[in-house]
Amino acid sequence: MTWTEWEQVKDEVAQRGPTQMQLNRLIDEPGGGGAPDLVVRDDELGALGNMAYDLREGFRVAADHARPSTFTASVELFNDGLDLGSALTEMHDAWNTQQQALKEACAHISNHLDFTRAQHAKDEVDIETGMRDAAGDLLTVSRLNELLK
Repeated sequence: MTWTEWEQVKDEVAQRGPTQMQLNRLIDEPGGGGAPDLVVRDDELGALGNMAYDLREGFRVAADHARPSTFTASVELFNDGLDLGSALTEMHDAWNTQQQALKEACAHISNHLDFTRAQHAKDEVDIETGMRDAAGDLLTVSRLNELLK
């Protein structure tokens, strides 16, 4: 491309409209921004964490109910020379692996929600106690009250 061609392309683009950078985004709603799309409430996080814990504990008890008798049956069948015994042992081991994975997932969810609640509370304290003015001085509640009057 020659310099003349470059200048011609620039002129054509300039005639079509503004040449400033424009970011793609949604059109603003009339009257200001839209409603927040994510709201976190501490009591809801707590309830979800408790539900995940209760699910884990309930599943732990229910999933282990048949384990001892299944294992005993697989050993007896195997000792009697039946192939069904080894197949039942494989099924028993697979079930134990799957139930352990599900229990760990429920525990992970519960622990993550507990961590999120604690971190959110810590962030709130940091925000409440760490507000600073333009000069970098800490804004106390009394100072804020002065500014708002």
